Amino acid sequence: MPKMKTKSSAKKRFKVTGSGKVVAAQAGKRHGMIKRTNKFLRNARGTTTLSAPDAKIVKSYMPYDR
Repeated sequence: MPKMKTKSSAKKRFKVTGSGKVVAAQAGKRHGMIKRTNKFLRNARGTTTLSAPDAKIVKSYMPYDR
């Protein structure tokens, strides 16, 4: 059986933690910060963990990163 390939876009954008959760950059911060609230900007710093349904999709893109 040949090896499965990891999607290059996924390996650049996501990381799997030791407990199996998927970590990603916070969405909605590329432009338009003036119209966002200060509370949103504070809460959107750094990275966030994906929800279970989204994490399941991303894990299928990275078969060996578990």
